Amino acid sequence: MIKNIVFDFGGVLVDIDRSRAVDAFVRLGLTDADTILDKYHQTGIFLELEEGALSENNYREQLAQMCKRPLEWGEVRQAWLAFITRIDERKLTYLEELHRNYRLFLLSNTNPYIMSWACSSEFSSDGKPLNAYFDGLYLSYQIGYTKPDRRIFDFMLHDASILPEETLFVDDGIANIEAGKQIGMHTLLADNGEDWRQKVSDILL
Repeated sequence: MIKNIVFDFGGVLVDIDRSRAVDAFVRLGLTDADTILDKYHQTGIFLELEEGALSENNYREQLAQMCKRPLEWGEVRQAWLAFITRIDERKLTYLEELHRNYRLFLLSNTNPYIMSWACSSEFSSDGKPLNAYFDGLYLSYQIGYTKPDRRIFDFMLHDASILPEETLFVDDGIANIEAGKQIGMHTLLADNGEDWRQKVSDILL
């Protein structure tokens, strides 16, 4: 029996567009942004930020060196938020419905720039932050690992006291879904921008 549902953030709860983010970072001065930014898994200082190895300020300082100009925190945040194109608020309403019967968690490769927006009243039209919809947020930069590393899954399972066989994992990355399967989770591979609500409901029947 499924008792818990774990959702990814980008590509599942919010629609994303890598090309918009690439353009935003190019405007900052990062001329090779197209070779650096990835939809699922970052590299270099972008990965170090998502794994918490670099603080916001240290990341911004190193990014500024790459862009060859000083960068303000707000403009770096704006560039990261360019990844996000839309929030289908029907999904947020659906989360509230699910929450009546299931424990809900978020497991995301992300960074403090994006979460400064998501975990604020700016996130939804009714002023509810992302964390209001979940029992817990498991964020790569706070845990120190990124999906599909098994250690981030193990951390979440232990910290939340949940069993993989009682958990549905919804993600848009095939490598992340395979990692979830390997530890015994029920899984659903969602396409970026897809309305997956009925598919989740069908699995829960």
